[in-house]
Amino acid sequence: MGEWVYIKDIAAHVGKEITVKGWVYDRTDKGKLQFVLLRDGTGVVQCVAFQRDVSPEIFADVLKLTQESSVVVTGKVRADARAVGGFELSLTGLEIVQLTQDYPITPKEHGIEFLMPQRHLWIRSAQQHAILRVRAEVIKAIRGWLDEHGFVNVDTPILTPSSCEDTTTLFETDYFGAKAYLAQSGQLYNEATIGSFGRVYCFGPTFRAEKSKTRRHLMEFWMVEPEMAYVDLAGCMEVEEQFVSHIVQTVLQNCAEELKVLGRDTSRLQKVLPPFPRITYDEAVKLLNEKGIEFKWGDDFGAPHETAIGENFDRPVFVHHYPTAFKAFYMEADPLRPDVCLSVDLLASEGYGEIIGGGQRTASYELLEQRIESHHLNREAYEWYLDLRRYGSVPHSGFGLGLERTVTWICGIHNIRETIAFPRLLERIYP
Repeated sequence: MGEWVYIKDIAAHVGKEITVKGWVYDRTDKGKLQFVLLRDGTGVVQCVAFQRDVSPEIFADVLKLTQESSVVVTGKVRADARAVGGFELSLTGLEIVQLTQDYPITPKEHGIEFLMPQRHLWIRSAQQHAILRVRAEVIKAIRGWLDEHGFVNVDTPILTPSSCEDTTTLFETDYFGAKAYLAQSGQLYNEATIGSFGRVYCFGPTFRAEKSKTRRHLMEFWMVEPEMAYVDLAGCMEVEEQFVSHIVQTVLQNCAEELKVLGRDTSRLQKVLPPFPRITYDEAVKLLNEKGIEFKWGDDFGAPHETAIGENFDRPVFVHHYPTAFKAFYMEADPLRPDVCLSVDLLASEGYGEIIGGGQRTASYELLEQRIESHHLNREAYEWYLDLRRYGSVPHSGFGLGLERTVTWICGIHNIRETIAFPRLLERIYP
């Protein structure tokens, strides 16, 4: 038996006999010539079995192979431009670990209602594998850029005593007789940790009990949330455009094969470079009305509005200075125009909608105290948060980037549910 080699490293072993351990993706029967596509999680290679070159027992085993059977294959590596990945394995040995029978997901088209309960198996398919590979690369790029730019990763609680955003979308749980909630965001805690580190971020699961069935919503999703002391709204936007550009360009460089599997037109992604266009909420409302879309000043954008705005630009666009009335209680008001606040959303290009929400936080103790009261929030739960304005308050900004929405956009796919291995949807928590 040859050396065990992962398929991604097979190019370094041309002319050598190696062993590959994996699963049968497909088998093509050409009589005395059998082609077996084998995957091992790092790639796919074609294994070729000639009846005359192997023992009758091995050839008989090859003929038994079914989709997703687990096998250990030995063979000689040779370059072949026609083969998947440019290399193939001339089979010399085969051990069947398990012969699979009646694998439920076949190469034919299946509907989503069939595939979602089979998600634990569906993730083995080429497209789902590619999406999750891109997701992993996005995570790596996120951490890499933040770590290299002076941000310290500080983990924030998942169980919290109060809300950060909308109190109507909290998942409530019992905490030894007291009410606790699954975190919607780590932002408030990050506003505390900037007093220790200056620039921080948290990155983890967040939970929103939104009764939404749209293609852009999950009940459980991952968000990265950087927070920065002594940074205003303009500085926040500069960080965001550098950050998002790095993520996109890194994926283009390192996931070319995955994007090819997904049929992604990468020409639009190549334009995702700073600076990004910036328009005010007022200008966005005007743009919508000019496009014949009825929209009233003071309303929040829905998915169709975000799509219509984003389609006007060849790269992501910042929309800033939203009405104070529908933004979170902690947003800093514009000192020259209190009816709008120093908030900003980043809308992805190609109509994919909001991927980042953020802005400048209020630094005033008095204003924050008023906001807590006017939003009818429990003062006691936010006493620690008010302390941050009592002791060394400074101008500060931050944002949250939704991982799954970002992956949806970069992959060019229709629905967010395919960007996480096991999505939590309004009416689905299995598997």
